[in-house]
Amino acid sequence: MNGDTPTAAEKAVVVEGGGGPPRLSAEELVAKGIVPVKPEYLCPPPVRSGGETENEEAGKEKIRTSVVKDKKSRRELKRERKQNQKSPAHICVEVARTGNADSCQYGDNCRFSHDLDAYIAQKPADLEGKCPFDSEEKVCPYGITCRFLGTHVQKDPSLSKNMPSRKSHEINNFNKDLQKLLWKNKVKFPKADAQLKLLGLKQVNKKEKSESEADQAETDQENLKENDNLESENTEAEINEENLKENDKSEEKCTFDEEDTKENVKTEEKSLFDGENMKGSDKTGEKSTLDEEITNENHKNEEKCTLDEESRPLKKAKSNDLEEITEKTTTQVEIIPKLQLRERKLIDFRGKLYLAPLTTVGNLPFRKLCKQFGADITCGEMAMCNNLLQGQSSEWALLRKDQTEDLFGVQICGAFPDTVTKTVELIDDNCEVDFVDINMGCPIDLVCNKGAGSALLTKPMRMKGVIQAASAVLDKPLTVKVRTGYFEGRNKIDSIVKDIHSWGASALTIHGRSRQQRYSKSADWDYIYKCAQNAPEGLSLIGNGDVCSFEDFNLHASRCARLDTYMIARGALIKPWLFTEIKEQRHWDISSAERFDILKDYVRFGLHHWGSDSKGVETTRHFLLEWLSYTYRYVPVGLLDVVPQKLNWRPPSYFGRNDLETLMASESAADWIRISEMLLGKVPEGFSFAPKHKSNAYDRADNG
Repeated sequence: MNGDTPTAAEKAVVVEGGGGPPRLSAEELVAKGIVPVKPEYLCPPPVRSGGETENEEAGKEKIRTSVVKDKKSRRELKRERKQNQKSPAHICVEVARTGNADSCQYGDNCRFSHDLDAYIAQKPADLEGKCPFDSEEKVCPYGITCRFLGTHVQKDPSLSKNMPSRKSHEINNFNKDLQKLLWKNKVKFPKADAQLKLLGLKQVNKKEKSESEADQAETDQENLKENDNLESENTEAEINEENLKENDKSEEKCTFDEEDTKENVKTEEKSLFDGENMKGSDKTGEKSTLDEEITNENHKNEEKCTLDEESRPLKKAKSNDLEEITEKTTTQVEIIPKLQLRERKLIDFRGKLYLAPLTTVGNLPFRKLCKQFGADITCGEMAMCNNLLQGQSSEWALLRKDQTEDLFGVQICGAFPDTVTKTVELIDDNCEVDFVDINMGCPIDLVCNKGAGSALLTKPMRMKGVIQAASAVLDKPLTVKVRTGYFEGRNKIDSIVKDIHSWGASALTIHGRSRQQRYSKSADWDYIYKCAQNAPEGLSLIGNGDVCSFEDFNLHASRCARLDTYMIARGALIKPWLFTEIKEQRHWDISSAERFDILKDYVRFGLHHWGSDSKGVETTRHFLLEWLSYTYRYVPVGLLDVVPQKLNWRPPSYFGRNDLETLMASESAADWIRISEMLLGKVPEGFSFAPKHKSNAYDRADNG
């Protein structure tokens, strides 16, 4: 640069070669949201010609067309799957583990191949490095399928019979017996059902009826068949409604919703109360007999002060009547004792570094890596309630935790009180967690379109039902994560922060962006401070948004002492050593060799979690590439004109201090694949990768 490098304070521009574009000063780059890299490290951006882009698009369109033309029937696809299972590449797990073709209990009926010689002939070459499982005390559970077979210490596969489980270091593994019960819809939720009924939120579902309810429904159907005239049902419904209105005025102890009663009489199903009325009205013209039956039934209800749980489940109450029904029902009967917040095991969030639940990238190996750098609190990836209740193994895998995660929570997402409450009870009974977090801030369209995530911010009464019911069945702290609001400029959390605590939440995390913003623009910390001032005592408040250095952490701590701690999300993805920087109060100018060692640790943790066979290697590669789509945004401290780097600054094209640092700074997916090959060997033939997340999506038309 001929020794004329501009300083950060200079406003003048320097023109290289007399005809090049002007170079902006550091202040101007910051104003434009660009990382101010020292001029001597800058390089021209990569050239992407329009012709190449068009060819790529044409190629993709050609592939799409060929896929449509070659579409196969389900029968053909099923036949191909069976053939692939019998191919040498899909060898039986038991045969591979023991090295004995006769060890499989299914014998010739096994769906997978037992040909050891054929598998070894087509197996890819071993990878460099050491098997993460094999040692003198243990035997690799993947046997001959392990991609590190040559490094195995124990060469006798028969020793694997008595080896410990490969998941022994992980907690919350999914029980197969529980999965079968979930598949058959035979899991009982006594706490959830009782609490939903207590709050008037239970939705009647034929599939979830108990045996007694099913028998009663059959009895009601038989009684209905004896009625000859369908028009008399409407007349009787009107009579029931009038009599109930009169009884409600005179008898204040038992109150029923008139609309629910009217509809129950019309449909005459699922209700023992209506079934008794129909039994006493076989003759449609005898109105006086019907009146006597209704009066007697109401007197019985007055003595009990509530309907029997099995005979008359409450329907879902309207949002306007929810509070009234809850108050009246609570005075009548207390179905389950509700733990007060002070009676629960509380978590002291103050001063602890909280790794945010990160979809896709915040997996167990990444959390384990962050624990090494000083993260105090970790939380699993967001799991959908419906998928957990259906027994999906892939969703239950998100609840696993490592032994090193001493303060661990799981995050769930659902749209309705019944699904969320049942999921909470299921997790509380079958998983070891320190807290459960409900995500009411997810901006993803797929989630919001189902009424979950940020969509709940537009329905405060449903938020109330979800938090109240879930907190009542959970013995552990319940936390909630929200955004400032659904639409930009229409923040509303400050008006309900006190209510969220009274509903039963122990902690509240506020992300300083609206759903419409997604991840664009800067987080509104002033609004987070405003919410903190309105927060009641006893509610732990956690701020979230754009924490990327220890200076950001200190700034928020000094401006608002009411905040207990700060959740770190994308900052940890870009540089997981951020936790060390905060605890040691320094900017770490980490070298490329140190960063590469971090990638090695992640790969080692990934192989231990997903497996050391070919499938496990490619799964580890996939998640490594997803993570590399964030890490390239890190600019080393020694290359910056202004320290520290802000989260929303876009890195320009620059040269690193060595070839490895330059490679890590590339925004090309091809270079990310090269890095993965340095760690996990060559990619399979036809391999391609595209990042899953588009974090800065911001569309006014789609999002209001």
